[in-house]
Amino acid sequence: KEERRKKMCPLNAPVTYSKSGLATFWHYARVELVPPTPAEIPTAIQSLKKIVKSAQTGSFKQLTVKEALLNGLVATEVWIWFYVGEIIGKRGIIGYNV
Repeated sequence: KEERRKKMCPLNAPVTYSKSGLATFWHYARVELVPPTPAEIPTAIQSLKKIVKSAQTGSFKQLTVKEALLNGLVATEVWIWFYVGEIIGKRGIIGYNV
């Protein structure tokens, strides 16, 4: 039995590590990947109106480099999730220039 236990020991660490990582993933998935509640929709609409007004008045030119980079990363994330949704909807990656 002792020899068998030693053979399984190298497998215990990755399994334990992946379980804790998976638990962390599910914790954040439950918080971040939920649809907006009806109470959050007016806030989202106001944010969108603010972005449109910023584009119309040109006030986006006053952003700091950090804010502009953050906005660019968020836009890139939205764009990537759009394509992931399309790939899932088409049930394949064929037809995309990847």
